[in-house]
Amino acid sequence: MGKVYVFDHPLIQHKLTYIRDVRTGTKEFRELIDEVATLMAFEITRDLPLKEVDVETPVQKAKSSVIAGKKLGVVPILRAGLGMVDGILKLIPAAKVGHVGLYRDPETLKPVEYYVKLPTDVEERDFIVVDPMLATGGSAVEALNSLKKRGAKNIRFMCLIAAPEGVEEVKKYHPDVDIYIAALDEKLNEKGYIVPGLGDAGDRMFGTK
Repeated sequence: MGKVYVFDHPLIQHKLTYIRDVRTGTKEFRELIDEVATLMAFEITRDLPLKEVDVETPVQKAKSSVIAGKKLGVVPILRAGLGMVDGILKLIPAAKVGHVGLYRDPETLKPVEYYVKLPTDVEERDFIVVDPMLATGGSAVEALNSLKKRGAKNIRFMCLIAAPEGVEEVKKYHPDVDIYIAALDEKLNEKGYIVPGLGDAGDRMFGTK
């Protein structure tokens, strides 16, 4: 059964406050998203397996540890998820990057897949799917469906801010996926925005309306 992890690290919480602030401009918003993604990547990789190797220090030979050949992939949900990718790659630069594009059908209001590009060795990789917001959960569920349809088996979902409704939706349809969030907010409002949230992450990140 997938678990939900809320990161309470002081640096993450401090930066998240400025991300929420309506006075934070586009440039600062992007920089803060990038920084928090790096800090979250540090936490999300805590359980990567290690193997022992020999290393020659300036003093003598020693036993030390390196990551045990784990193949990782980062998959942003377009477009807002793009803002989290570079922050993760700072810590795990060898990770491959895929993309999942979704749009909301105006009739059904359901997310529809329009673009998916993943590394060729999907079945051999552990994936981190990223999106700043987990609101209704519809986009996250569909993105996870897209990966699983193409053979992905080990997936984690990482976001900055989540609503309880979105967390429950992901757990309902993807009980095997662990969810990593910086803040679990109060609820969704009648328009589907997270309260108190941070507004529209994509618009604030790219300076659009």
